[in-house]
Amino acid sequence: MDFMMEGRGSYGGGSGDEQEASNDRKGKKTYHRHNPYQIQQLESFFRACPHPDENQRRQLSRELGLETKQIKFWFQNKRTQTKTQNERADNSSLRTENEKIQCENLAIREALRNVICPSCGGPPFGEEERQRNLHKLRLENAHLKEEHEKVSNLLAKYIGKPISQLESLLPVLGSSLDLSPRSSLTQIVPSPAVNLMSDPVILDRTATPYQSRGINDLENALMMETAATALEELIRLLRIDEPLWMKILNDGRCVLHRDSYEKIFPRPNHFKSSNARTESSKASGVVTMSAMQLVDAFLDADKWADLFPTVIINAETFHIIDPGMPGNRSGALQLMYQQMHIFSPLVSPRDFCFLRHCQQIEHGVWVIVDVSYEFLKDCVTSARCWRLPSGCMIQEMPNGCSKVTWVEHVEVDDKTQTHRLYRDLVFNTTAYGAERWVFTLQRMCERLAYTFRDCAPSHELGGVLTSNEGRRSIMKLSHRMVKNFCGVLSMSGKLDFPQLSEVNNSGVRISVRISSELGQPSGTIVSAATSLWLPLQPESIFNFFKDEKARVQWDVLSNGSPVHEIAHILTGVHPGNSILIIRPFVPTENNMLILQESCIDPLGSLVIYAPIDMPAMNIATSGQDPSEIPILPSGFVITGDGRSHSGVGASTSATSGRPSGSLLTVAFQILVSSVSSSKQLNVESVATVNTLISATVQRIKAALNCSGLD
Repeated sequence: MDFMMEGRGSYGGGSGDEQEASNDRKGKKTYHRHNPYQIQQLESFFRACPHPDENQRRQLSRELGLETKQIKFWFQNKRTQTKTQNERADNSSLRTENEKIQCENLAIREALRNVICPSCGGPPFGEEERQRNLHKLRLENAHLKEEHEKVSNLLAKYIGKPISQLESLLPVLGSSLDLSPRSSLTQIVPSPAVNLMSDPVILDRTATPYQSRGINDLENALMMETAATALEELIRLLRIDEPLWMKILNDGRCVLHRDSYEKIFPRPNHFKSSNARTESSKASGVVTMSAMQLVDAFLDADKWADLFPTVIINAETFHIIDPGMPGNRSGALQLMYQQMHIFSPLVSPRDFCFLRHCQQIEHGVWVIVDVSYEFLKDCVTSARCWRLPSGCMIQEMPNGCSKVTWVEHVEVDDKTQTHRLYRDLVFNTTAYGAERWVFTLQRMCERLAYTFRDCAPSHELGGVLTSNEGRRSIMKLSHRMVKNFCGVLSMSGKLDFPQLSEVNNSGVRISVRISSELGQPSGTIVSAATSLWLPLQPESIFNFFKDEKARVQWDVLSNGSPVHEIAHILTGVHPGNSILIIRPFVPTENNMLILQESCIDPLGSLVIYAPIDMPAMNIATSGQDPSEIPILPSGFVITGDGRSHSGVGASTSATSGRPSGSLLTVAFQILVSSVSSSKQLNVESVATVNTLISATVQRIKAALNCSGLD
């Protein structure tokens, strides 16, 4: 080949820039560089046609003044140069991709070394890992034995008994120190009146899921240590704001800053489920009750439940470890049980077995701490929840008032038990948070203050109540009505009738029970409840149910006839907090009156009512004890839906994109038979009540111009 490639040309021409001339006789080659015009024309033609044919090469040679052979070699060299450049670019791209794959490969190898089990959080299952875990467990076991020995010696010194006596006192049932695999129920010597081998406890709204048992000195000491540690943590949570607490921008609520909290109080999570979460909140307010009265009420389970009738449906004191100092109750420690429930059957109740410890830390300042305690490990409650150190600080103030600062801190695992309508409300801590405790306490203390007023305005009584004793009797009867209604809302053993819309409604839930309790009608009672979302503000719905003229649009007891208010008792400063005695104009029910109580606070409201015959009402209005008057309440629970009014804030996928509104629960109780009836009658009664509550909901939605939601 008589053409030599040279790399002297510019980028555009490559080695084809040079013109070749041969001298066959001398064997020498000369080179001629193409001019810029020739290179430009060749480059332009190459972009359009990299492989010109013979005719195209001849035309180019004529136009550019070059030989056909020069044109041919220029295109060959240009194609070779372009191929080389493309290969170089491809190589660079492949090299980059190869480096990326190598990095990913290294990351995957590193991840495989540190892989964990998604269910337990441990290392992967394998023989090598198993041996490693066994070795780790042996080391931990040795450490725990050493710690156990230290604690046992400390407790023996504290209690003043030898170790052998302490070990003989170790409880078997549910003890946190029961390490013996040979333990059995037969090793406990119960009192003759206690049968520890009885049937398991079945959870319902009236049964306590814990059974009391004897508590020995060792467990008492452990309870004291647990309570003292919890008290120390709660005092710090109460007194420190930043960096432990931070405010949520959209509503101003205080929640714990998790990283800061875990640095100060490191502890493992109680629940290992991926659905488990932690709720924390802090709030404060002034209540119209003295600090000492509050302390006494908090340490009495019945008074405690009476102070929070819309939150607590069951409370019990299992064991008083220390009654506290006389006069101020400082140092009091007791083991308690509490079941909480609010709003609707769609919200799962929360059960706690916990230690309550009271300590006066300054003059006129008390701290009461609650912390969960595993009294019986085998007991499984209806909702999985665990209370971390929570409680309140009570500060004495002038004029018989107190300032209460509340901290609520719990771990819960109830996502699958909470209906989507209420998930926003429950998950943002509004449902069971500190604000609810403070607002409820303020309202109930105000109600108690109104109960014991020496005189009431004459316009309140309407001529029906002629004495303060009669007014207090009516308020006592109404308080029992509210407690009964809120207790029924949990609806244990409920049946579902999902006929209503599944988008904005929950369907109807039915519960049938045979009642023989004092203060309730005897016979078969059907309870029905449904919850629905409405695009209205809670206060607007509350005002609708409070409106006497609008009652004919929803109240089945009025039978479509107007009603007349014959007595009005205020229970607080807000006009919505009141008790009414109402006379419906029903010709066939001249002997019936309606007792109604309504209450409202910043987190929601209730309107609860019940029919009472005239003789029973006369007993209450005359000031006699109303505790035996049978009452069967129905009513409404109104609350926000957990979303901010601006549409900003956390929301579940089920409610995202929906404007803020309200959640309304409608609940009826109806006595369907005063004697034991057949199953067929029960089924017919259930169907009737289901139809009745469904029709009532439709009438309410029509009256509120919300019929188009379905």
